[in-house]
Amino acid sequence: MTDPAKPGYDDVVRIPAPPGRSNATGRPPRIEEVAERAGVAPITVSRVLRHPEKVNRETRERILEVIEATGYASNPHARALRSGRSNVVVAFVSNILSQQFGLAVRSFAATLEPEGFEVLVGQTSYSYAKEVAMIQSLRGIRPAAVMFTGVIELEENRTALAELGIPVIETWAYPRDPIDMLVGLPNADAGAMAARRLAEAGHRRLAFIGRSSGRGALRRDGFRMAAARLGLEIVHEIGVGEITGLVDGRAAFTALLDRGGKVDAVFCANDLLATGALIEARARGLSVPRDLAVLGFGDNDVADQITPGLTTISFDAAALGRIAGELLLARLSGTPSAEQRLAVDLFLVERGSV
Repeated sequence: MTDPAKPGYDDVVRIPAPPGRSNATGRPPRIEEVAERAGVAPITVSRVLRHPEKVNRETRERILEVIEATGYASNPHARALRSGRSNVVVAFVSNILSQQFGLAVRSFAATLEPEGFEVLVGQTSYSYAKEVAMIQSLRGIRPAAVMFTGVIELEENRTALAELGIPVIETWAYPRDPIDMLVGLPNADAGAMAARRLAEAGHRRLAFIGRSSGRGALRRDGFRMAAARLGLEIVHEIGVGEITGLVDGRAAFTALLDRGGKVDAVFCANDLLATGALIEARARGLSVPRDLAVLGFGDNDVADQITPGLTTISFDAAALGRIAGELLLARLSGTPSAEQRLAVDLFLVERGSV
């Protein structure tokens, strides 16, 4: 007997499916069914979805009406499994909070999407473990290509990517042996540029805050070598693991001050760290650059909003993403560019912190 206090199966409110959106099997409609109802071949339906301008208006409108009536949606993953080809491109970013990574990936996607590609984004969080797992997942996704905001260091991951047989684009660094295509940054040059600018401002006793591996380590090494050539002393180096926000910059700057010793200026190899350092300096009553100069890398939106304005080393992140997309499109079209490895120029943005 049904408890009247509890709704039984017959009491459940049912929301009917829109007319025309179900079939006898109850499964989602297939492209062949859409084609049959529209009186065209399946390839014409696919063409309307990917390149509608290539189908005459009358046919296109008829197909779109059937698509709307049936609720059909193309599935690029299923298409990849059937055909061995895909229009999906995967972009792995090191930190999804980074404005520069975001600018690059948006520009990358804007270059690819008009040509019928779909860009999926994942985050590695500067973690080798996550990088391994994500690269392994590519076997199931079977994308047309993959892009990284960084370079692949682990040999097992380099081998796994090479075995996929798809274009690979690495960015943000400039190694001697990229896996495939590369649109990179001369990170050691960035460190050297920072040391020269601080020397020009009369600072002699310097500090470094940044990641101890990857691109951060390259910027640190360039900073070290240039400082030595210029007769400058690096008093302290503060290594940072994963960078998630301004709090990491505040913590690193606190660690620097806790070490003691006179420091004239600090180079932060990431603008999140540099902005956090400026916030912590102000909280402690320090005057920047009189008490301590701060120089960053990246040039995010906050850099010119925070007092006294962050002097930083920058580059065109959107251009980096666009160039990466253009290299990939040329490769996929069968007419690859003669130059597969390019570097983006760095430049100094002067504000008030140095």
